[in-house]
Amino acid sequence: MNPLARLYWTARGVGWRNLPRRMLQACRVRSGLLRSRLQPAAFGEGAFRSQCQGDQADQANLWAQRAKQFFHVPSPQALSGVADDDLWGQRVLTVAQNALAGEYLFFSNWYGAIGWPPRFNRDPVHGVDWPVGEHWLAGYGGAPQHDIKLIWEPSRFSLAYFFARAYARSGDEKWAESFWQMFDAWIEQNPPQLTTAWACGQEMTFRLMAMLFGAIATLPSKAATAERLWALSRLAWQTGIHISVNINQARMQGNNHAISEAVGLWTVGLLFGEFQPAQRWRERGLKILAAEVARQIYDDGSYVQHSLNYHRVMIDDLLWAIRLAELNDQTLPPIVADRFRRAANWLAEMVDPATGRTPNYGANDGALVLPLSACDYTDFRPAAQAAHYLVNRERLFQPGPWDEKMLWLFGPKATDAPVRQSERTSSFAAAGGGYYILRGGDSWAMTRCHSYRHRPSQADMLHVDLWYKGVNVLRDAGSYMYCCEAPWNHYFLSTAAHNTAQIDGEDQMVKGPRFLYFRWTRANVRRFQTSSDGRVGCFEGEHYAYRRLGGAVTHRRTICRIDDAYVIVDDILGSGRHDLAVRWRLCPADWRREDNSWHADISGNDVTVDLAPANEMTVEMATGEESPTPEGWQSEYYGRKEPAPTLVMHGHVDLPVSVVSIIAAAEMAPAGKLVVGRTPQTLLLRGKGDRKLASAVRKLSGGRVRFE
Repeated sequence: MNPLARLYWTARGVGWRNLPRRMLQACRVRSGLLRSRLQPAAFGEGAFRSQCQGDQADQANLWAQRAKQFFHVPSPQALSGVADDDLWGQRVLTVAQNALAGEYLFFSNWYGAIGWPPRFNRDPVHGVDWPVGEHWLAGYGGAPQHDIKLIWEPSRFSLAYFFARAYARSGDEKWAESFWQMFDAWIEQNPPQLTTAWACGQEMTFRLMAMLFGAIATLPSKAATAERLWALSRLAWQTGIHISVNINQARMQGNNHAISEAVGLWTVGLLFGEFQPAQRWRERGLKILAAEVARQIYDDGSYVQHSLNYHRVMIDDLLWAIRLAELNDQTLPPIVADRFRRAANWLAEMVDPATGRTPNYGANDGALVLPLSACDYTDFRPAAQAAHYLVNRERLFQPGPWDEKMLWLFGPKATDAPVRQSERTSSFAAAGGGYYILRGGDSWAMTRCHSYRHRPSQADMLHVDLWYKGVNVLRDAGSYMYCCEAPWNHYFLSTAAHNTAQIDGEDQMVKGPRFLYFRWTRANVRRFQTSSDGRVGCFEGEHYAYRRLGGAVTHRRTICRIDDAYVIVDDILGSGRHDLAVRWRLCPADWRREDNSWHADISGNDVTVDLAPANEMTVEMATGEESPTPEGWQSEYYGRKEPAPTLVMHGHVDLPVSVVSIIAAAEMAPAGKLVVGRTPQTLLLRGKGDRKLASAVRKLSGGRVRFE
């Protein structure tokens, strides 16, 4: 790519509207202006006292008032009602006990040895300590070239939620004292502006949210001394000062950072009225929040970052802000409530009702802003339930441990709310974000067909996720880590890590620096329909990402659902001879091969993946291969990867060419075994279908698929 084209795509990647902000930020950094405004001296005790009404002796009264403005602290009985002792012990007490033994929970899944009290600037993966004492603007103080998230994660202070919940349920002073010991350690180890913990306002917001939650939950404890409460008030003021000075850094990114920091600024202004800038911060935070919500949440409720987990981050941010506004009789701009409602409804469509899981689609950095349930990180029901309750004052799911977040935010009345599970339709389209779902009685499939308007982070157009009875049979590879060694730094973002077609070994888009892709994919939905009885659904879409390779190459994918059987036809249109690979990333199971069919027992049923590759193509199963290139890997949790069975159809073919895949279980197909018989223009499925079903299949697929 020539320098001018690279400059164009870099500018487009960061966003035309964000370009002036980036230029301003660069000027502020290079001129030294930003550093002069973020000097440690400006965050010291003297400056704080000059902007704060009251002193250390007033803290008991001030924090008692703050507690009235904050979320309800549930009774032990209420907490016992949402999670039994065994589950609570596994998911809450074990995390807290391990922390006291020096093992800190990272990314809701694995433990790292950073001691007790935690060494917050310790990277347990690489065994290095990040520096303390040099301003974070000085290139992170000469920090090691490793993933900064390994340092940010413990400083998010998520452990505070576990200590607070343990104290609320048991009344054991040990947990309150542990929270405050951890707080003391963080303050001691992270002088203002002199560690990487101060490099990001979003991280500061998440940390303050956790500390506020822990402090108010443990306020009745003798561990909540006036000195500690004063120190936390000072940190809240320091957070407000930093964000107010540097929120441009978040806004120039055009993503959840800006929403989070706006929520942080508004929270400090709302809860700390004794600070002189409180009203200004509150008003500015609301103004920025409204602008960013309007920009980042599409009309259909999908999210600008093309990621299920970042969607949950946004939901948690807004749950916090909207609920605090309710508790304090504050009026938020109408756009915030409107876009939150749309985002909550969109998320409800993406949650598998049997497991609470969603497709592991898009960037997944392990973030869980409000870890307020005994559910696994991959379970989105806590967020979806609380969001649905906020919008409708009723529950989306039957009672379960996912109700705990709703209990903390809304009080015990929420757990008495009626459950009104709406009947899921056989199809769902969020055309603005390009998400399409087809549903059978025991299955559902999601695909993506979208012309990017905002920065993509993974090259995954026409990827398909397929679920059967709560099992993610066809799945996304995840993200692994944002900063790691080759080849893993690129593999999980690449087309090869998704259930789609790859041409000539190339990604659908050209990889740029850091999180950028160039030459954004353009796509078009040609068909999306379901039959009146819901038994048949058809999606047909195409993208043009590979036209840059010559020969007008187009990938067109047709997904035809017949009850719970899925017929997927990949047409690679164009001319010339090209390398073609079509991948299906499967769930872990004992997959058995019979010719070009693979079978496995899934939820007590024999699930079959039948493949009909084009001539000159071969089919292989790859699991955990590293050489010559990675193949067959997945990452469900940040910083962890594992082998995953992956079917790869590949070969050197003349275009145009068609590849057929059928995914079904023994009782899925209305006519039993579906047999592929292809003609140049149609795909014939032979069985015992009735005339009405056959007519619907032929009509909805535009004659492309026939069922007899």
